[in-house]
This record gives sequence, structure tokens and C-alpha cells, in this order.
Amino acid sequence: MSKIYKLFKGSSSSSSSSHYPSSSKSKHGHRSRTGPSPQEAIHKLRETEEMLAKKQDFLENKIEQEMMIAKKNGLKNKRAALQALKRKKRFEQQLTQIDGTLSTIEFQREALENANTNTEVLKTMGYAAKAIKGVHQNMDLDKIDSLMQDITESQEVAQEICDAISRPFGDAFDEDELLAELAELELEDSMTNMGRVPSVPASKLPTSKLPSTRPSQRTPSKKRVEDDDDMQMLAAWAV
Repeated sequence: MSKIYKLFKGSSSSSSSSHYPSSSKSKHGHRSRTGPSPQEAIHKLRETEEMLAKKQDFLENKIEQEMMIAKKNGLKNKRAALQALKRKKRFEQQLTQIDGTLSTIEFQREALENANTNTEVLKTMGYAAKAIKGVHQNMDLDKIDSLMQDITESQEVAQEICDAISRPFGDAFDEDELLAELAELELEDSMTNMGRVPSVPASKLPTSKLPSTRPSQRTPSKKRVEDDDDMQMLAAWAV
């Protein structure tokens, strides 16, 4: 672990000295840069992840090869088999270390991406807040109240106009009185129909005569029949 730390420390110091030879101090005694941007750091972490993933594949292949060598020699060449198993163990240790390093780098990258996202969201919200504030600066509450009052008055005037237009012309009659008068007329009509006697004309009377049960009975005369018809007509007119 100490060797790896020294290796990364040496490479980082050499790269910083090669890339930024005059970054220690500027003319005014300050640093020329404050640090990498979030996008640059995320890009660097992704490159490191890809490099470690390739290293993992390499170590896994080496472990398989050493395992095959150990199985091939077995009891024939015990010394070679033990050496292969020792190398396999070292590769497995390196693979375990790389797994832990990858987990740390992934966590760091995700945290940085979330922080960058939150920063962009806050910037956008700040821009929106400034825009809303600028819009509200051009608004006067007194003018808004006056405008709403004007709108309310306009609506009331429009409603009055609609009521005036829809109001019927001419005399206004009480609908209840009209319904009561109609009911009286219907009642009188029904009473008249009940008291009227229907008249039957003589021409529509049946002409067939019933057989006489008494031979000695005479049929009524023609004059009597006419008198009966006249009486029926008078009775109908009287009704």
C-alpha cells in the first residue's frame, strides 16, 4: 500500500510540476489557479475508473493462467505449482485492492456529480428568482386593485345589460292567475258535458219492428211518431 501511495504521489507531483512549472506563485505572490472545475474532476475520475477496470480484467486473466499452471504441474512439479499458487494469491490481493479503490472512486464521482447538479439547479433557481423579482418590480399593487375593481364593475354592467335584453316586452301577467282561470274553464267545460243529453235523429232510429206478442195490439200511427220526434227535438233545445 505504501509503494502504491508513493507511486501516485510521485506521478502527481511530477505531472503538476511538468504541467504547471510556474503555478507555485505568480507575479503578485498568488496561485494562478484555484483548482479544477467539477467537469474536469468528473472526467478524470471516469478515466481512472476505466483504467482500473482494465487492470481488473488483466488480473483476472492472470489468476486463471496461474491456476491452470498449478493444476498442470500438480504432483509432477510441486515447486512450480506452489510458485503459481503464490502468484495467484498476490494477484487476488491486488484485485481486492482495486475493487475497494473502484468503490471509493465511484462514490467520489457520484458525490461530485450530485454536487454539480445541485449547483446548476441552484443557479437556475437564482436566475428564475431574479426574473420573478424583475417582473414584480414593474407591478403596482394599487394599479392591480384598481384594475380588478374595473373588471368587477364591467361584469356587473354586462349582467345588467343581459337582464335588460332578456326581459319580455308588454304587460306582465301573473302566471298563477292565468293557470287558475284555465282550471275554471276546464271545470265549466266538464260540467257542461256531463249535463248535456245527446239527441238522436229519427232517421237514425232502427226501422225493424219487434214481433208482437199480442195479435190484437196495433202499431202506432205515423202522426204519433212525428209528435214524438218533435218532443225529443224540443227537449234537446231546452238543454
